Amino acid sequence: MDRTEEIIRAKFESLKAVMDERVTRLWAGAEAEALGRGGIAIVERATGMSRTTIRAGRDELRTGTSVEEVVNVRRPGGGRPPIETTQPGVVEALERLVDPVTRGDPESPMRWTSKSTRKLAHELNTMGFNLSPQTVRELLLGAGYSLQSTKKTIEGTAHPDRNAQFEFINDRVDSFHARGLPVISVDTKKKELVGDFANAGREWQPKGSPEPVRVHDFLDDMLGKVIPYGIYDVGRNVGWVSVGVDHDTPTFAVRSIAAWWKHMGRRAYPSTPALLITADAGGSNGPRARLWKLELQRFADRTGIAVSVSHFPPGTSKWNKIEHRLFCHITENWRGRPLVDRETVVQLIGSVRTSSGLRVKAALDLRSYPTGIKVDDAELEGLNVTPETFHGDWNYTIHPRQYSL
Repeated sequence: MDRTEEIIRAKFESLKAVMDERVTRLWAGAEAEALGRGGIAIVERATGMSRTTIRAGRDELRTGTSVEEVVNVRRPGGGRPPIETTQPGVVEALERLVDPVTRGDPESPMRWTSKSTRKLAHELNTMGFNLSPQTVRELLLGAGYSLQSTKKTIEGTAHPDRNAQFEFINDRVDSFHARGLPVISVDTKKKELVGDFANAGREWQPKGSPEPVRVHDFLDDMLGKVIPYGIYDVGRNVGWVSVGVDHDTPTFAVRSIAAWWKHMGRRAYPSTPALLITADAGGSNGPRARLWKLELQRFADRTGIAVSVSHFPPGTSKWNKIEHRLFCHITENWRGRPLVDRETVVQLIGSVRTSSGLRVKAALDLRSYPTGIKVDDAELEGLNVTPETFHGDWNYTIHPRQYSL
């Protein structure tokens, strides 16, 4: 979706609640007329309205002739009922189909799917629904999806088992949820400079009184950087963020997970025997990091919980749930506001709230996490790890060796 379509769609979303059918038609016609050649197609893509309706509004404005004089217009309150009413469950079914293949900028709430509307309509029809590709397109627009953008399709060399791994993760998540077991998505958000530095975006301020920030983004030795490590509970739509100040290491990652368990997870899942973690293929929680597995083993030993892990294939970190469900909202919450100190960072993360019910807690972690810690072969062999038959390097379960509070 280009900038023009985004503007038209934003206008439509702001006005549609107060426009009746005729005003909507005339507004759409006016926008198409103002855009000139191709305007009808642009308004159609942005609003989901039919070209016939947009053209009728444009022609009515051009001729001054009311469209009611030449076509039959439905009576107030008439017309087709919403698709959600005539075919209950269709929106949920569509979300389930596109969810495993949802893509987008990790820092943006906008999503897009690699499945075509024709293919999605076919799959929904085989499930017992009756939808056209155009109706699927309208439902996707309403759910916050956009058309594919060329600049986001290049992800480097694709692993041959990439799609199979996505399906494996999706099935594994569904299995855990069906048994009432917790599933968390984890990752490290990008490091942020602390101090009166410029932050992307804009925020409402008194006219002529912008927030003063530094001209150059040079690291402040006193304040340094912060490292937010996030844990997103996929089933409950809640998040935890540990704000570190030292290094992003596997020990920091697992201690952040332990903090989530202590402050949120244990209360929500008091007797769970197992936990599923979805994580990227690199960084502090990568599958090749020996210390990551050793720390998870220690966590499993302390809690008595079997910890299952599934990693996304290399180069596909944007598909991890936490990127779209948590991190994008944190970025939006502190747009245009300098992160003047560590407490401000924690407060801004902890104040994240969304209309979908997302709630977030955050805490500052002042402990040091030295790098370069080695895990020898003997320690690695002592782990109680069971690899899955499919890509055991990406999918495995670490069982407790003992139980201790």
